[in-house]
Amino acid sequence: MKILHTSDWHLGRSLYGRKRYDEFSKFLDWLGDTIEQEDIDALLVAGDVFDTSTPGNRAQELYYRFLHRVSASRCRHVVVIAGNHDSPTFLNAPRELLRALNVHVVGAATQNPEDEVIVLSDEQNHPQAVICAVPYLRDRDIRTVEAGESIEDKNAKLILGLKNHYADVCTIAERKQAEFEKNGHPGVPIVAMGHLFAAGGKTIDGDGVRELYVGSLAQVGKDAFPSSIDYLALGHLHVPQQVNNDGNMRYCGSPIPMGFGEAGQRKKVIIVEFDGRRPAVQELRIPVFQPLERIVGSLDEIHAKLEQLKRINSTAWLEIEYTGADVADNLRDILDEALADSGMEILRIKNKQLIDRVIRTIDEDETLDDLKVNDVFERCLDAFEVPAEDRKELTVSYNEIIKSLDEEDVNAE
Repeated sequence: MKILHTSDWHLGRSLYGRKRYDEFSKFLDWLGDTIEQEDIDALLVAGDVFDTSTPGNRAQELYYRFLHRVSASRCRHVVVIAGNHDSPTFLNAPRELLRALNVHVVGAATQNPEDEVIVLSDEQNHPQAVICAVPYLRDRDIRTVEAGESIEDKNAKLILGLKNHYADVCTIAERKQAEFEKNGHPGVPIVAMGHLFAAGGKTIDGDGVRELYVGSLAQVGKDAFPSSIDYLALGHLHVPQQVNNDGNMRYCGSPIPMGFGEAGQRKKVIIVEFDGRRPAVQELRIPVFQPLERIVGSLDEIHAKLEQLKRINSTAWLEIEYTGADVADNLRDILDEALADSGMEILRIKNKQLIDRVIRTIDEDETLDDLKVNDVFERCLDAFEVPAEDRKELTVSYNEIIKSLDEEDVNAE
């Protein structure tokens, strides 16, 4: 059996106001072609299908058009779990209809862990794999709140809740696996999915990866996952990587760069082919559909890099950070003139000297629009002269409230 592991599509995401539907469309076309060319039997999408809980019509169109295409291919199954950016009820709403296309959707944890166990079968209805489709587990799914808890208590309960949830789901999968073996189908692998932050995982500045459990050190260790799992398909981190150097526990990463910090990163999907319960893992590189370039330096250094890109007829979107000693008030005009005869486009300019000069004079006239939510809270703590020893707990509580607002399922009724 051949499985393709992908995640973190973030359909609908923009970059400094620029819509990216063409990139998403090209990626999904490429993914559909790859599924057909590689004779993939099952596609696993490990969360963050959409960038927001209320995706626009075009993002939805891309998603459903792709699922329709895959359902018409030789790929017999698609399993989709929700990530922290997804609305569980939005993903779950069409799941009965999608099941007719062999698309299995798990938007949220339920009271019955068996809802997250999916058996994939071949044309003769023989079992090929047992999928533990564990979605993003929200704090309230795995932890009960008690008065007087310390941060360390919360961390311990989160880790234990995650571990217990995977144990419950995998126990059901192991029971099914044993039944299959008893009925003449030995060696059926168990494949688990998840959307979480594994301990030691790498992130990149500007990738938009949110902290999952606010104020928490609750990054999941390898020992949280039962040993019966033959392959673990993870989402949430945008950098392709293994969990603790275990080649059978992996993040595939996002399919396109989510920010300029990811501009030079090689994006991948992962193909897992099983011979019995033994997985053979192959990384497949995704083409670059829209190049991004981040340029940092003096005006001369910026010009030199732009000329280099022009010589290769680059069509990159650019983020330029000017770090020269002189204040360049007309930097935008200078750079626009330099790019006038090219196919490149500047999406963002950071003028460090100008920013520093402005910041030194902004205090008296700044507004709430100039501040982040954490800046406002910190100034309130200062205004009320809250002692340093009390600030940590108050900040954690405040961040938990902000996190709950971020995770509110606006589609729930």
